[in-house]
Amino acid sequence: MTTTDGPPSGPGSPAELPCLGCGDADEPPLWRDEFPITSSGEERIARRDFTRYLLTASGVFAAGTVGAAAWATLQRSNVGEPRPIVALADVPESTEYLFRYPTEEDPAILVHLEGGELRAYSQRCTHLGCVVFFQPDQDRLFCPCHDGVFDPSNGDAVAGPPERPLTRIDVDVRDGVVWAMGVDEE
Repeated sequence: MTTTDGPPSGPGSPAELPCLGCGDADEPPLWRDEFPITSSGEERIARRDFTRYLLTASGVFAAGTVGAAAWATLQRSNVGEPRPIVALADVPESTEYLFRYPTEEDPAILVHLEGGELRAYSQRCTHLGCVVFFQPDQDRLFCPCHDGVFDPSNGDAVAGPPERPLTRIDVDVRDGVVWAMGVDEE
């Protein structure tokens, strides 16, 4: 029995196979053109450092989520201060008046129904936030984006994709002026 101490030699052995793309001994191999970074030029990250980076990033994302939820809650709690909207004489029956409430970024609609009743709602459709308009000839609040229909007397969704009623704004008439009294949270 004979043993060899070195790598196998002969036809087909690794020592006999040509080095494809290696070039001459003085030239760098061809594959270096596509992968120019040497391993000594790379920066290694220890497992402990990687874990620290991962936990830090997770903490930042969690804090952002909590912050966004807190901001949304604060925005919802803004029920608005009482504020005059328009003179009642300027809104005849079966018409609408557009205003902004509770903030200047929130579109709202005041509807003067037949019989003298006043209703005010957020003008944003509860489906995707498109703007709703009063159509007195059809006695409805209509969202043109997806044909959503709301009842102008109570804001309930009656047709189309919206499932929730419009956000109601309480109104009161004082000395011939319509006032927005606050957003009804129910």
